[in-house]
Amino acid sequence: MQKELFEELIGVIATLRSENGCPWDREQTHETLKSTLIEETYETLEAIDAGDPKKLKEELGDLLLNIMLQAQIAAEHKDFDIYAVIETLTEKLIRRHPHVFGDVTVEDSDEVVKNWEEIKRQEAGYEDRKSVLDGIPDALPMLLRAQKIQNRAARVGFDWDKLTDVIAKVDEELEEVKASISADKPEAISMEIGDLFFAVVNLCRFMEIQAEETLRGANRKFMTRFKWMEAELERRGTNFEAQDLESLDAIWEEAKKAEVDTD
Repeated sequence: MQKELFEELIGVIATLRSENGCPWDREQTHETLKSTLIEETYETLEAIDAGDPKKLKEELGDLLLNIMLQAQIAAEHKDFDIYAVIETLTEKLIRRHPHVFGDVTVEDSDEVVKNWEEIKRQEAGYEDRKSVLDGIPDALPMLLRAQKIQNRAARVGFDWDKLTDVIAKVDEELEEVKASISADKPEAISMEIGDLFFAVVNLCRFMEIQAEETLRGANRKFMTRFKWMEAELERRGTNFEAQDLESLDAIWEEAKKAEVDTD
């Protein structure tokens, strides 16, 4: 039954792309689908964050739709089809998991990652990579990219020994930001704030926290509290513009307390 469902999906996608199919689907290319791929990925993340299985099922379907369309476009150009995608993935998973499908022994997940990277370097398409930092996509969100860069550097031993050293580096970068502000040097301020961001991401990495997800959570928390403030001000018959900063700060504290009480 599962195989029949997959074959039906392939047929539906092919029909949508056919002459008698959907005008929008026929117009799509690998390039035009890039933005929806990113959008669907983030909507999937939101469904995971919400802990909503029904919504996650729907969003995974939307994400799969983009993949199926990409594969169908490639098939029409006689580049590859969805079966080739599956075959390539299956072969890769088996090849990169010799501790599961072969006779290699590993002690922990760190060793798994080390073996994975070593196997990658031996594969076609990876031989031109001279640096351990090669191959990190430029298009990644910057917090995620920074953490990947730091992970790669750490794998070859370029890392802090103690958490206190990482925290000291954050403090150092913050002091340099303050100094550049005092000196009124805009270019230096921008550079030093960038260094501070990088140091904070490093702190997340060292603590085994995902910086991107951490900031996502902070954004979500701020929006929840801010919307609570909007509703509370409306209930009082006023708005943000009519309040001074001290009053708004007091309402912000109320929003924080309401959040705790709700939890």
